[in-house]
Amino acid sequence: MSTIGLIGTGIMGTPIGTNLLRAGHQMSVFSRTRSKAEPLLAAGARWTESPAELAANVDVILSIVTDSPDVEAVYLGPTGVCSALTPGTLCMDMTTCAPETARRVATQVEQAGGRFLDAPVSGGRTGAEAGTLSIMVGGAAADLARAEPVLRAIGKTIVHCGPVGAGQLTKLCNQIICGLNLLAVAEALVFARGVGLDPNVVLQAVSKGAAGSWAVDNLGPRMLRRDFAPMFMVDLQQKDLRIALATASAGGVALPGSTLVSQLLAAAQAAGEGREGTQTILKTLERLSDRNRSPAGMPPGGTAG
Repeated sequence: MSTIGLIGTGIMGTPIGTNLLRAGHQMSVFSRTRSKAEPLLAAGARWTESPAELAANVDVILSIVTDSPDVEAVYLGPTGVCSALTPGTLCMDMTTCAPETARRVATQVEQAGGRFLDAPVSGGRTGAEAGTLSIMVGGAAADLARAEPVLRAIGKTIVHCGPVGAGQLTKLCNQIICGLNLLAVAEALVFARGVGLDPNVVLQAVSKGAAGSWAVDNLGPRMLRRDFAPMFMVDLQQKDLRIALATASAGGVALPGSTLVSQLLAAAQAAGEGREGTQTILKTLERLSDRNRSPAGMPPGGTAG
């Protein structure tokens, strides 16, 4: 069993840490907000006051924070990982961040004597809790082989995508698909209601056919019961799409669908819904359709009336 340092105890980090503890790994944790780490501390993890303190006492570091600047602060800041890294430590960043950030951090980690993988994940909170995440890994094959026993405690599908940065680029492909699937599900349910169908019946009818998807199975039912609690927040999806669109622009790649999804999610943010789940895009489409049948939108249960 490895001694693991976990940096970040949010919606994804806490269940990831829980599964690593259940697998028998010893763990140190750091989070900007200590209260968010309390479930892991209660389960046996050790608190550290900085990424540097954490890095000095572990074999493997997992980080899952919010955005590219947070990754750089965690690794490259004055009390960051690289300031106290033990030679040979394997660092894995699971944040969805810019590919160039992953490459820049990897260079500094390796100069400090460590090894680095960018390993963003997909599967949302439910996948993190179940230990079935899909993990997209960029870096050396030998480093992935060393990391695999740790990753198997939190993920079901682990794919080596190429050198450092390839994991992040693959995750951006994932987010493009997720964004467009999200829009497709919401648009279909708003259409169903608008033409007099029962959206519950529609969802049941399409879920096992060619339209079936993770978004249909997981986000569709939440839309119908007006459950907008975050599996993945609008603000975070917007961050990911911002990175994807910037990367595409730099490479001369057109992403018209993702641009539209980003605009619709921006409307959700403007309505104060940025910290809700991405399924709240349904409300944006309802507002555009001007078909709200009650102040709350679709009637409870999602049935057409």
